[in-house]
Amino acid sequence: VQLVESGGGLVQTGGSLKLSCAASGFSFDDYIIGWFRQVPGKEREGVSCIGNSEISTYYADSVKARFTISSDSSKNAVYLQMIDLKPEDTAVYYCATVSNTRAGWRCRETHVWYDYWGLGTQVTVSS
Repeated sequence: VQLVESGGGLVQTGGSLKLSCAASGFSFDDYIIGWFRQVPGKEREGVSCIGNSEISTYYADSVKARFTISSDSSKNAVYLQMIDLKPEDTAVYYCATVSNTRAGWRCRETHVWYDYWGLGTQVTVSS
């Protein structure tokens, strides 16, 4: 199982970024994919999640109406479109995956559920 994030960068407050998570080594439709973020000294935070052919989704309250998660099973990829970015969105963003059977066929908000992780991509929002 391999997950590779891309699309991070430096953006001004109010700007947009689209993160990508390229997945390989497993049957994409059998897994939940989550996006998490972490800043130094803090616990990894669940941002969004998608699974079960997009029937199950989750957004943290802090990103609702600003972030949109989507998937493309033909490319084994999950995306996180982020708009109206704020300095508090600055973090390393990770994608992670867990099997549908282990997750109970629904999105899981906390990192402890997830078995496989990418290396992360840095998002920095300047004020």
